[in-house]
Amino acid sequence: MPSGPGAEPGAVTLRGLTVQDWPAVRGIYAEAIAAGRATFERRPPDWKTFNSTHLTEHRILACAGEEIVGWAAAAPTSTRAVYRGVVEHSVYVCPAAQGRGVGRQLLRALVSSTEKAGIWTLQCSIFPENTASLALHRSEGFRVVGRRERIAKMTHGPQTGQWRDTLLLERRSGSAGADAG
Repeated sequence: MPSGPGAEPGAVTLRGLTVQDWPAVRGIYAEAIAAGRATFERRPPDWKTFNSTHLTEHRILACAGEEIVGWAAAAPTSTRAVYRGVVEHSVYVCPAAQGRGVGRQLLRALVSSTEKAGIWTLQCSIFPENTASLALHRSEGFRVVGRRERIAKMTHGPQTGQWRDTLLLERRSGSAGADAG
């Protein structure tokens, strides 16, 4: 799907995520939480928390016309300087837009923005049964680096109280280690 100015009608365009977009972003996140297949979170954070924990330059919004249909964002994994190039990312697409390439556009844009900024590792945790997200990530150069067994318990939905596994995935930049010496 085309992205940017001059895109065909009905196409998805990408842009930066701002505070004005938060109600729609929060709604997409809440839908994913309710489905119980994407996160351990019980509810989306408030804007202040989201804003303070996610890197401003790596927040991307997908719009179909005026409607916000997805978002991606990256957060540092550590405050230690040695890990400055490692981020954890999230990609969420509203149910009505799933299967239309929106997640792929968002993930590609996030990879591009983080690599341009010198970030050398993108990582995420995905529930093993989230086969669509796993397939998307693998097709974009991510690899499973491990299975975290019984890493946490679900606190909401039909699986409340159940221990869950996650798969840890990462994508290393082509420049990772290039300046090591």
